[in-house]
Amino acid sequence: MDQAGDRAKRGARQVAGAAEQASQSRSFEAVARFGFAANGLLHVLIGALALQLALGKSGEADQTGAVAQLAARPGGAVLLWAGFIGAAALALWQVAEAVFGGRRFRDRDRLKYRLKSAGLAVVYAAVAGTFGVYALGGRSSSRESSQDASAALMQAPGGTVLLFLVGAGIVAAGAYFIFRGVRRKFLEDLRSLPAGRAGQAVTWSGTAGYIGKGLALAVLGILFAVAAIRHDPARATGLDGALKGLREQPYGDAALIVVAVGLICYGLYMAARARYAKM
Repeated sequence: MDQAGDRAKRGARQVAGAAEQASQSRSFEAVARFGFAANGLLHVLIGALALQLALGKSGEADQTGAVAQLAARPGGAVLLWAGFIGAAALALWQVAEAVFGGRRFRDRDRLKYRLKSAGLAVVYAAVAGTFGVYALGGRSSSRESSQDASAALMQAPGGTVLLFLVGAGIVAAGAYFIFRGVRRKFLEDLRSLPAGRAGQAVTWSGTAGYIGKGLALAVLGILFAVAAIRHDPARATGLDGALKGLREQPYGDAALIVVAVGLICYGLYMAARARYAKM
């Protein structure tokens, strides 16, 4: 029995070692880096759609709206499949980091790093899922998905409290993005910066991008919290609803333009991160 257990442990270690080695291969890293670029393209498109909203035009300024725009373009299917592969590879790389990464840190910092990697794996898996749905010819709506999920959650025991906590968590994530933008902590994710004005452009796009995305997340989180407080899942409308709600506030058009430019800058930074990220 002990011998069988030892063989199982050795087999598990071999599998884990092979998985870690595969995640560190240059070819896998190259594909995963493209996931940053795909995510950056989505944010540029979302920012452009938000600008259209600020100028009085219609559109769906969220992830599904951006992917739908890609799908409608010539060669869109190729872009969708490329985005799916890149985002999926990046999600898998984050899973590997959640399991094996952070060894250079002490115990507490290692745990934080791995939890962060696990969260990012979920984010990039969702991005890959959206690319995949449209690549296969399907359609989806972030607004409807958010409302349906919120309604289902509120029907569960303690669901209203959980929905409020989700909103508070999104607001906290937004505050964290703003903090990273103001303090330029995002530079820690890069192995280097290009020289001269190119490096300055990466720094400024990252600063504006993290602040802009943080503001968008904060507004989104507030909507979820309000939906919980008022027991109205229809208020949890996703990013598109959050941006449209922002436009309805005093000076909303100006605020929406600021957020839109920030999202575009975040997308440009992610494109640079595809090349300069630590991996």
